[in-house]
Amino acid sequence: MKEIVIISGKGGTGKTSVTAAFATLAKNLVLVDCDVDAADLHLVLTPTILETHEFFGGKTARILQEHCTRCGLCFEVCRFHAISYACRHTDDRPGMVWTIAPVACEGCGVCANFCPRQAIAFEDAMNGYWYRSDTRVGPMVHARLGVAEENSGKLVTLIRREARAIAEAQESELILVDGPPGIGCPVIASLSGADHVVIVTEPTVSGIHDLERVVTLAAHFRVPASVIINKADINRDNAVKIVHYALAHGVCVLGEIPYDPVVTQAQLVCQSIIEFSKSPASESLHTIWARLHQQVMKESGV
Repeated sequence: MKEIVIISGKGGTGKTSVTAAFATLAKNLVLVDCDVDAADLHLVLTPTILETHEFFGGKTARILQEHCTRCGLCFEVCRFHAISYACRHTDDRPGMVWTIAPVACEGCGVCANFCPRQAIAFEDAMNGYWYRSDTRVGPMVHARLGVAEENSGKLVTLIRREARAIAEAQESELILVDGPPGIGCPVIASLSGADHVVIVTEPTVSGIHDLERVVTLAAHFRVPASVIINKADINRDNAVKIVHYALAHGVCVLGEIPYDPVVTQAQLVCQSIIEFSKSPASESLHTIWARLHQQVMKESGV
């Protein structure tokens, strides 16, 4: 069983479109959408959700008003400005009432530790949901992080673990991961332990810069990498620069995808480009998928 992760240095390079195309071409696979902050693979593959699970990845503080003496120490020690007060005059207890804004709370626990009356509850926070679904190409595990929530790396690790369990139970040959963009925590959580990483880039100045960062990250974690140049014909000079950079750093160039408006048309009807048309982009992806399979087998010594 092999795990291939598809990432990009930034959003909008076509990473998910490539993942959906590969999922259509592959056989006996399990899909994972690790872009938990802005998941969109489901928009193409329209999964049927079989299971929904809550994700608890952090902590949040809450003031127990019945025990609070309103000393204000929590306000003084909070470094994230999550605690504020409001005047609430009642017959039995007039004065200020301290409250904690859940969105601003970083879950550090300092306020709860310093409260002299133990009037602050430090509780598990539900940060989002993760799902086990079925699609027309195979099982899929995906997630949705809540608004302004963190711990996306933990959520990525969780759904990758669940996908591996499904793959082992069904004796799947491939785990195909639609990774998040960038080089942050969720990307690191997606890469660690993978067999191969495919980097989707585009021939722009920012695209080349972001490619360099992702190649460095993959090399740090010793994950073999390859590159796909999407919309390669919009700037041929930059496409050539990407090829030279990749070869100089021992990164395989799987191929180029031409700019093709049919890709957008396929997305509008919730299909991969492979399913929708035999367009230039579709033909390129057929060739790239065959090269990727050969490259992964070569790295495995097969």
